[in-house]
Amino acid sequence: MSEEAATVAQIDLALVDDCIERFFAVSSARARRFGRPSEELWRVLRRASMGGKRFRPRMVLTAYAGLGGTDAHAAANVAAAYELLHTALVVHDDVIDRDWSRRGEPNVAGSFRDTGTTGGLALPTAEHRGVSAAVIAGDLALAATTRFIEASGVTGDRRARLLEILDDAVFASAAGEMTDVDLALGVMPTVDEVLAMERAKTSVYSFEAPLQSGAVLAGAPESVVEALGAFGREIGIAYQIVDDLLGVYGDETVTGKSVLGDLREGKRTMLIAYAATTDCWDDIAPYLGDPELSEERAAELRATLETCGAKSAAESRIAEHAALARAELAALPYELAERLEHLVSELLERVR
Repeated sequence: MSEEAATVAQIDLALVDDCIERFFAVSSARARRFGRPSEELWRVLRRASMGGKRFRPRMVLTAYAGLGGTDAHAAANVAAAYELLHTALVVHDDVIDRDWSRRGEPNVAGSFRDTGTTGGLALPTAEHRGVSAAVIAGDLALAATTRFIEASGVTGDRRARLLEILDDAVFASAAGEMTDVDLALGVMPTVDEVLAMERAKTSVYSFEAPLQSGAVLAGAPESVVEALGAFGREIGIAYQIVDDLLGVYGDETVTGKSVLGDLREGKRTMLIAYAATTDCWDDIAPYLGDPELSEERAAELRATLETCGAKSAAESRIAEHAALARAELAALPYELAERLEHLVSELLERVR
């Protein structure tokens, strides 16, 4: 690898943050022309975009640098598009889930609800204000994602392909989100239905599309782009199952996520879909979805999920999809395959 490519291989995610910061600085300045509500909207949306692990930008940069890309400006802007997309989808997902906080802090809806109640609004009115603001904020972030592709300076067929991949990711996520809504309202889904939903809702825009975008930006052949999509699909599914496991069995001090939330919500995960097919289900169903579920009862549910084989089944599926992901590495250049092998190892380490 050339010295220039080696420099790009170490692109600091701070460059992605710079792109996002410039975007919010310009947008906030524009908002002043429309008064205080617009300024507040952009201020809260900016806060919602901060503090993440920049996981999706990392996927773009990993593929791009691993394929010899050397344009740090273009890579950072394409990576920023996926971070802003993540912000948009999270803001909307919180509305759908009727959540007012994220990681212990008020989210966009919660922030506008709280300032509404502080300003004297009755709670129902303040909550309507919060939900409305979150819908608008998510729309603004979603609409702006393509601006980062334009800011990358890429033209011609590569520009068209990048926009196509981004559009497909949004389309898939919307389909997955709608399926998630319906799965929560109907009969218990199968394991495969849950995983198909999670893949569409999250994995496509988190793994498949960012990896493919990095490859397209680097000028990789379509065979490599397709192999990265297949790798992203398999590792993305594994990642979602890991998240479901950590949502019940994880260490809150490490994950930052409550291990009661999914059980209290009655979230349809692979663990729950599998358990519903076993003789243990009658010991689980009465307590699943109880918003007042106690720590003691939750501990009993965790033990039952292990007894019925749900936890081991989830761990087996993680290993299966990780192996399928690794199989795709053979079609990739060594430099990139080595980087992605580290990603698989990192994923599996999360559940140990």
